[in-house]
Amino acid sequence: MLLDYHTEQRVTWSQRMEQWFPEREFFMRSQGQVRFIKISSALQKRSAALAIILALAVIISMSVMSFLQYRSSLERVSLLEREAEVMTSEERLQAYRDNLGEVTQDLEKRQDFIEEMMKVMPADVVRQSAQGEESAQTDELVEKVSTAVPEAAALAKIEARQLAFVKGLTAYADRRSKRAMWALSELGLDPKQMLASAEREARGGPFEELFGGDTIDPRFERLGLSLSRMAMLEATLDGVPQLRPTDTPAANSSYGYRRDPFTGRAAMHRGLDFRGPMGAPIYATARGTVTFVGRKGGYGNIVEISHGRGLLTRYAHMSRFEAKVGDRVEAGTVIGAIGSTGRSTGPHLHFEVRVNGTAVNPRTFLELAPDVLKKARRTPGSQRAAEAHDSEGGPSV
Repeated sequence: MLLDYHTEQRVTWSQRMEQWFPEREFFMRSQGQVRFIKISSALQKRSAALAIILALAVIISMSVMSFLQYRSSLERVSLLEREAEVMTSEERLQAYRDNLGEVTQDLEKRQDFIEEMMKVMPADVVRQSAQGEESAQTDELVEKVSTAVPEAAALAKIEARQLAFVKGLTAYADRRSKRAMWALSELGLDPKQMLASAEREARGGPFEELFGGDTIDPRFERLGLSLSRMAMLEATLDGVPQLRPTDTPAANSSYGYRRDPFTGRAAMHRGLDFRGPMGAPIYATARGTVTFVGRKGGYGNIVEISHGRGLLTRYAHMSRFEAKVGDRVEAGTVIGAIGSTGRSTGPHLHFEVRVNGTAVNPRTFLELAPDVLKKARRTPGSQRAAEAHDSEGGPSV
C-alpha cells in the first residue's frame, strides 16, 4: 500500500513536470523561408534547473558577502581595542620624557578634533560622553607624569580628560547602536545585513585625515568606527515604516492569501488595503526618496519610496500625485490621494513594504514600529539609566 502511494506521488510529480515543460515547436519565417524549431522537454527542464541554481548562487554569495563585511568591521573594532590596551602608561610616560613639545602638539590636535566633533554631534550625545570617568590607566599616567616630569602635570591631566571623553562617547555610541540593532531585530529585519548594505552604498567626498597624516591614536579611530556604525543604524531606523499611510483607522484587507474580489479564487495579497474617501491624503510612512511616480499595471497610479538598505514602500490606486521622482520626504509628508485606479473595486489605498525586492507584511511595522522605535531612541539620563535600559533586552553586539 505504501509502495503504491509513493509510486502515485512520483507519477503525479512527473506528470506535473511534463505539464510545466511540454515539448514546444516554433515556426520562424525568414526571407520567404519557413524554419521549424523544436525545444524538447528535457532541454527546458535543464534550462530551468540551471536558472534556479544560478539564482540560489547569487543569493548565497550576497549573504556571504554581507556576513564577511560585517565580520570585517567587528574584527577592525576588536583590533583597535587591543591596540589601545597595548598603549600602556609606561610608553606614554616615555613620550613625555622624550619630547614634551610633540606631546603638546599631539594634545592640541586631539583637542581640535574633539571640539570639531562636538559641533556636529547632538547635544544629548555630548552631554552623556562628558560624564565619562577617568580610568585607572589614565589616573596612573597622571601620577607617573606628575612625578617624573612635574612641568608636564597639567598636560597629563588634559590628556586624561580627553581620553575619558573619548571613552565615554565611544561607550555611548555603542549603547545606541545596540538599541538600534535590537529594534531592527524586533521588526523582523537583519541588522547585520542592513549594516553591510549601508557600507556598500555609494559614498564619497574630499579625503581629510583625522590627525593630518600623523599616527592615529587607536582610541580615537575606535570612536570614529563607533560613531559611524551608530549613524548608519539610526539612519536605517529613520527609514523604517512607522506611520500609518492614511487617516483610516484600520486596514480592511490583510496581507496574505485571500479571496480575489474579481475572480473569487484564492490569491496572494502582498500588502494592506485602507478604504477611504476619494481624494483623502496619503502619507509617506518614513523618511526616504521618491523613486517612482506613475502607472504600473494592476496597481494603477503608484508612488514608490526608497528608504535605503533595501527598504521600499509602495502606495497604489492613487487618484493624484503630490510627489515627484527625486523628492526627499519625511514621515507624514503628503505624497498623493486615495483613488481607484488600476485593478480596484472602489476608493482605497493598497500599501506594500518590500525588503530587497520581496514583499513583507506591513502590519508588523505599522503596529510594532512606533513603540519599538520609541524604546530604541530613548536617551538615558545617566550611565546607570543606560545600563538599566540595556538590561531590558536586545541582542548583544
